[in-house]
Amino acid sequence: MSVYIDTSAFLAVLDADDAHHPQAKAAWISLLESDEILLCNNYVLIETHALVQHRLGMAAARAFVENVYPVLTIIWLNGDAHNQALSALLTANRRDLSLVDCASFITMRQLGINRAFTFDKHFVEQGFSQV
Repeated sequence: MSVYIDTSAFLAVLDADDAHHPQAKAAWISLLESDEILLCNNYVLIETHALVQHRLGMAAARAFVENVYPVLTIIWLNGDAHNQALSALLTANRRDLSLVDCASFITMRQLGINRAFTFDKHFVEQGFSQV
């Protein structure tokens, strides 16, 4: 089985001050010890890297790349997927929904993934289950 990893989960795992940190850390360890395929797309990685660098510093950003990237299956979005995500975002016309969220939903649907490690309510709104 596969689990999609969202920015909110990465941040909760990495930031000890995050309200979800204890829960996220336990879930992350459980996922690493499981046979689950952990994946995300490059948009999530870009968003996470930028937020980690800004909030936690370059050492944390480097640790994210060196320690987390190797355990992930990374889905690289092409122009068609980007345009689908952009269209979904503009159609939704919601300020609280992001392009990265929409790109994640497109990725999950294309790959038939229905479970996400996330603390973002938008995934549940879209019919996905939370890990």
